[in-house]
Amino acid sequence: MTDAHGDDTPWNRQRLRSNNERLLLARLRAEGPASRAQLARGTGLSKPTVSSALAALEEAGLVREAGRQAPPERGRVAVLYEPDPTAGYVLGLDIGRSWLRVAAADLDGTVVARADVRNRGRSAAAMADLTVAAARQVVADAGVDPALVAHAVVGAPGVYDAERRRVRYAVNLPGWGRAGLLDRMREELGTPLTVANDANLAALGEYTFGAGRGSKLFVYVMVGTGLGMGVVADGRLFTGAHGAAGEIGFLPLLPNGGGHGLEDSVAADAVVRTARELGMSASGSGPLTAKAVFEAARRGAPPALAAVRQEAERLAHVIAAVAAVLDPDLVLLGGGVGHSADLLLRTVESTLQRIGPLRPKVAGSALGEDAVLLGAVATALEDARERVFARRRP
Repeated sequence: MTDAHGDDTPWNRQRLRSNNERLLLARLRAEGPASRAQLARGTGLSKPTVSSALAALEEAGLVREAGRQAPPERGRVAVLYEPDPTAGYVLGLDIGRSWLRVAAADLDGTVVARADVRNRGRSAAAMADLTVAAARQVVADAGVDPALVAHAVVGAPGVYDAERRRVRYAVNLPGWGRAGLLDRMREELGTPLTVANDANLAALGEYTFGAGRGSKLFVYVMVGTGLGMGVVADGRLFTGAHGAAGEIGFLPLLPNGGGHGLEDSVAADAVVRTARELGMSASGSGPLTAKAVFEAARRGAPPALAAVRQEAERLAHVIAAVAAVLDPDLVLLGGGVGHSADLLLRTVESTLQRIGPLRPKVAGSALGEDAVLLGAVATALEDARERVFARRRP
């Protein structure tokens, strides 16, 4: 067979075979197990071409038999094929101020091992060391050869500056933007490593595995220690010209914000501050936390209920501003505060009704605290599948 220019050189034949194999792998991932005949019909390739490509993929360990399909009447039993998910693995890492979460997943995105570790690192270097140690332990727990880990993605606050190879704006992780820190993590893990904003990854996680499936344009608002947002349009993350799209914590003040910036007016500390102003105090020896305020609201404590209502009203103003710019069909609330969306939604919706005509659907995160982690896994898979293919089918 020749290409469009009639060139039948060995290099072009190799490229054609590679393209055919990629096409079959993509079809199997999208449609599920299939026979040679089904793949030929679905791709337009000839049956001999499909058979040859499948044989090469099977020999490389990229596809495997998935079972047999009985013939409709008389005929031969058909062998079904599927991508071999054990051909490679990925690491997803979620670095937060309180917790480090690490997961290893196969090429199907199935998590095969994970760990949730308290972030006790007192410096950025100690935090990086703790993350690398947790990642190595997860790979060992999965029983996976470290050489099979094709890609790792780290989710953390801030914006990654690829030119300077460091993170900016990670105000809740002091020292995290230090030059050389991420390069050291790459070297110690021994695998390609990408860094992405945690809210962006959470949005991708919800789109791939959670409540954002099928949405044309949705935003994930992460409300916790800080305030961030991820935007997914037509299945792709929108990050802006410099990677800072969604950094809504930098927006100007909210009404009744008490003189604070947007992040200071909506994030977890704002809930605590409002509750204190309304007369609520800590119970026991520990300080008052946003989690304690929401727990007290569930018990019906008046100051906590009032603080939660004010938080919901402020969130509604955030959502109204986002809706005016992006017109999303869905807004998901996540993060530490967003996990209590059931206490916020009624007031959010009624406030949206009152303050403007744009009223997107608002819901709580389906993935909860795993949104960033699963978004990191989903992002790592995109690169890892190609790396594994190129490694096994040079």
